Amino acid sequence: MFGIRYLKSPPTMHVVQFKNGEPIRDGVGLSFFYYQPTSTIMQVPVGSNDAPFLFEEVTADFQDVTVQGEITYRIIDPKMIVSMLDFSIDRHGRYASDDPAKLNERLVRACQMLSRSYTQRQKLSAVLGATDELAQLIRTGLAESEVVQMLGIEVLGVSLVSIKPSPEMGKALEAEAREQLLQDADKAVFVRRNAAVESERKIKENELNTEIAVQEKRRQVRETQMRADITVEQQRAELVDQRVENQRKESEAQAEALKATLEPLKEIDWRTLIAANSGGMSSNQLIAMAFRDLADNAEKIGALNISPDLLQSLMGESGGSQAGAPVAGSVHEQPRRGRKGGR
Repeated sequence: MFGIRYLKSPPTMHVVQFKNGEPIRDGVGLSFFYYQPTSTIMQVPVGSNDAPFLFEEVTADFQDVTVQGEITYRIIDPKMIVSMLDFSIDRHGRYASDDPAKLNERLVRACQMLSRSYTQRQKLSAVLGATDELAQLIRTGLAESEVVQMLGIEVLGVSLVSIKPSPEMGKALEAEAREQLLQDADKAVFVRRNAAVESERKIKENELNTEIAVQEKRRQVRETQMRADITVEQQRAELVDQRVENQRKESEAQAEALKATLEPLKEIDWRTLIAANSGGMSSNQLIAMAFRDLADNAEKIGALNISPDLLQSLMGESGGSQAGAPVAGSVHEQPRRGRKGGR
């Protein structure tokens, strides 16, 4: 009524009342009555604000990328910003100008300039994977920006939601990534198969080594047996040689003994030896000796007559019982004729 208004501001709102061009009230969360025709009220939000952004940039390899994110900030010097922008409100509590909206635009524009300086130096593949690096770069750049400092703004944080290529390039990158993944999968399968083949080779090699070791042990056993058999045969040959040598020596000893035994008997008549050996001679032996003597003196015998009874007694089985029978025969010794004599 009559132009008198009542203003009640929240704790996150800084209020400045100007009258006749001079600030008469200045503070956070003020509540007061004022005369609207002669007063200008400035309301500056000092709480944290978010300024979302979405813009396109070009990389070093001439590819379009879309950068989407958000800037979180707060106004720390309301007096400085009200000197730069119009935050006055009308009688209905709405901002009288669009300067408060331009604040976000200025921040987004500064963010875009920082992002552009980075993306134009990098290729597409590097930009797509540099989300954290680009966010840190933008935050540092805004904190050092003269525009931001002149507005009395503190940047609390910068977050990048996404960095996307164009749809066509996205499909191409997806195809490339898909092919790379397939190649990696094939490589993994190859490595797995190669590992299986290598394991199988090691198993076969171990089996062959085991078989070789077994065969080597068997060969050593056979060689040991052969050496033992050779040793036994050598010992057996030595035994046979020793036996032969012993038998030879024994035969030589027996021969020497027999020679020594028979040496004294060389000069003795064999008849005497037979008689001494047998203890007496039978009639047959005597008759045989008589015939032997006749044979030895055959040149002196002129005629020899042997009766049938004598032959029968000599050749019969009972000749031993007839040994004492008289010999029916006679020997007539005739003088031999000389070369010069007659008959």
